[in-house]
Amino acid sequence: MTNGLLGKKLGMTQIFDETRFTPVTVIEAGPCRVVTIKTKERDGYESVQLSFGEVKERKLSKAELGHLKKTEAPATRVLREFQKVGEVVVGQSIKVDIFKKGDWVDVIGISKGKGFQGVVKRHHYAGGPESHGSMFHRHPGSMGASSYPSRVWKGKTLPGHMGAKRITVQRLKVIESRPDENLLFVRGAIPGAANGLIMVRKSKKG
Repeated sequence: MTNGLLGKKLGMTQIFDETRFTPVTVIEAGPCRVVTIKTKERDGYESVQLSFGEVKERKLSKAELGHLKKTEAPATRVLREFQKVGEVVVGQSIKVDIFKKGDWVDVIGISKGKGFQGVVKRHHYAGGPESHGSMFHRHPGSMGASSYPSRVWKGKTLPGHMGAKRITVQRLKVIESRPDENLLFVRGAIPGAANGLIMVRKSKKG
């Protein structure tokens, strides 16, 4: 078995949980097929490689197809490695039933890309006066040091590319698991846009 699954973010909704409405993210998690099992003797570490999202063979390279055909796995869009937990065999199908109601999970995804943004949006600068005559509205302002060290310090918050980064949200609670529909309901928000690829694994913080 493994400690996680690959999935797809479907969107958000709410569930009435006895006393209150709980905002949840709906994840289509699995089923994932075990493609390769890495061992300490052969690879230097232990892990399980899972596949998710079948595609047409013409969309993969010969190297990718050759790797999958070693274990007679169908052409799939995504391969990721997870920690090995207990016994597992190549070809085994891992489903969402590895997570139960009340479990804590970490969710990894790629955040929404927002393109090139200024300091007000990217770093929450307050900006300057908006009144007539002001020459300072949404600019970065002073760069700092002048005669020494005559350069901009490393780490200075400036305009630039925002979003489209790997984000891990830790310790989210599983509100509901539906193995027959391959659905997982997790409390709160997770990174990425709808239909984005995500990884769900058992929380490192318990």
